[in-house]
This record gives sequence, structure tokens and C-alpha cells, in this order.
Amino acid sequence: MKTPALARKLLLLLLLCVALPAGLGSAAEPGPGFGSAALLHGLWTPAELVGTEADRVIGPVTAPDLSLPPDFPADLSPDLLASLTLPPVPPELRGVIRRIHVRGGRKVAALTFDLCERANNVAGYDNRIINLLRARGVKATFFAGGKWMRSHPEKAMQLMADLRFELGSHTWTHGNLALMDAAEIRAQMQPTQVQYALLRQELARRAEQRGLGAQMAQVPRALPFMRLPYGRSSALALEELAQSGYPAIQWDVEGERDEEVHSPASIARTDLALIRPGSIVLMHANAVPEKTFEVLTRVLSGLQRRGYELVTVGELLRLGRPEAVADGYFSEPGDNLQYDAIFPGKGTLKPDPTRPYTTVPVP
Repeated sequence: MKTPALARKLLLLLLLCVALPAGLGSAAEPGPGFGSAALLHGLWTPAELVGTEADRVIGPVTAPDLSLPPDFPADLSPDLLASLTLPPVPPELRGVIRRIHVRGGRKVAALTFDLCERANNVAGYDNRIINLLRARGVKATFFAGGKWMRSHPEKAMQLMADLRFELGSHTWTHGNLALMDAAEIRAQMQPTQVQYALLRQELARRAEQRGLGAQMAQVPRALPFMRLPYGRSSALALEELAQSGYPAIQWDVEGERDEEVHSPASIARTDLALIRPGSIVLMHANAVPEKTFEVLTRVLSGLQRRGYELVTVGELLRLGRPEAVADGYFSEPGDNLQYDAIFPGKGTLKPDPTRPYTTVPVP
């Protein structure tokens, strides 16, 4: 008779090595020990990758953390330092990209997960979401805040090492770029890129120690695009981002809309009704929305039944023509303007609990 501990270990292994379902990932992709999976499974045990409930702990901090990594850390290698400078965004990728008009109507979509963390709170890491994506062989894109990556270095490196996933920037502390000047925008963007580079350098060090240094060639040297917190932008912000090399990736499906009042089944039905070829779906993996895991489980099953293939944002951008707007929004134009007044510190702080709300704040 198996002991509970042994049964749990077997379950962890099964969860990480389960076969891919048709229609969501590519069955030709290698498993543990080969290609893209070698780095991930060579640096962490199955139990370390699966994580625990403690990963999902969230809460306030005693005082806002306004510290930043050094602009140019002395221990950052020259090649990684060079990676902090990206070429300007080409004209066809400017604006706030909501979805892609896919050539030939191919049934592809991109699932995206924000990893937000403001200066006065610590967000979590919903290990259940990442476990589910890995178990089903699903590709996904994570937009990580710089402070979140610093608070969760192991989890950030695990995402970096899993080449079915890709990372983009979500600013340092969820700054509302529509309210910021050029210097403030750069102060949200550059430290986030520096934090990614520092973690990549640590990942490379560990890979070399395990004889996996060659695998690092598959890990991007920089965050190639970004997501606007609150979906908010301005002409100044878009120009600054474009000149700094960051396409702004929004969404056309708000995957957790009104989760406070709707069941996971209801939210998933709405999502599935809205997803179309070329859609970019917004969700969160920072353990703040409470129903994302249950919603995602249903959405993945529904997309599989409909014959959809899930790709990363980077792959989706290569499959057609972007549909872009001048300012982002959640589901309807202007529905995010209210957050300018709700979140102080130009979006970088959670409001004081005693401060009255005019609406339910976004996570």
C-alpha cells in the first residue's frame, strides 16, 4: 500500500510529465531531459516546480518599497548590459496591440498572465495555474513586474527556463504610464529590464554548473515587449516605449471580468464566446484574482474542443496583422479611466483600506 507521501510524489511526477492534449500544444515538442525541457528539469526537482500553497500568499508591506536595482550593476556581464538597449519598435507594431488578424483565419490564440506587484504590497505566484499549463503542454506569455521578479526570483527563473513560456515587462511597480513623464516611464521600464538580466545571469551561472550552459541560448536576453498597467497609455508613453523598443501588448478578451460576482463557469462561458482567431486573453497568475485557476481549467477544455492552438504572443505577432488602438481599455473604451484616481502614486500603490472606492479596484 502506497504511503500518502509517496502518492503525492507520484502525483507530482504525473502532473509534470502528462501527455499533451491535441489542439493546445505541439505534440512534437520534447519532454523532460530533451531540448527545451532540459534546462527546467535540470535545475529544479519536480516538487520544486510544483510548489506549495505558500507560493500563493499575498499581503501588504509595512512601508512602500521604492528601491530599484542599480541602473548598471557592476556584476552584469557586457553582453547582458548590451541587451538592455532594444531597437525602436517598427511602425507596424506601434500603438496598443489588442489582437492579431491572423492570416487564413487559423484558429490560434494567446493566453497571457500578468504578474503584478505594487510598491506597498507583495503579490503571489499561483502555482496551480503554472502546473496546469505545464501538465497540458500549453504555451503562454507572462507579463512580469520588475519588483515581482525581485520578490519571486526562483519562480521567475523557472518561468524563464521553461521555453514553452515567454516573459514580457509589466513595468517595475505597476505604474500608470498615462500619468507619467518620460523620466518616470523610463524609471518603470529600465529597472525591470535590469532585474530580468540579473536573473538571467544567475540562471546561466546555475546552468553552467550543471553542464547545461548551451541551453541558455534559447532563453531570451531581454524582455521583448511590455503590457501597460491598467491598459493606460498616452501619446508620450507610446512614443517613449516605441523608441525604447517595447511593443505594447494589450488584450481583446478580459479573461477574469467581474470575477467578484460571477462563477468560474459563467466567466469561462463568456471568455469562450469572445475568443476568436488572433485573440489575446488577459488573466493573472499573481494569486490576486481568486477564480483564475478554475476559469482557466474550463477555458482550456473549451478551446481544445473548438480545435484551437495556443501560442505565445511572440509567435502570434508573426502570424498576421496587429489591431491597435491609441489607448488601451479592459472591455470597452474608457472603462479604465477611473483607475487614474483610485490608485495613488501614479498607479504604483494600493489604496489605503480606509479610502472609499468608486468601484472595485483591479487586482
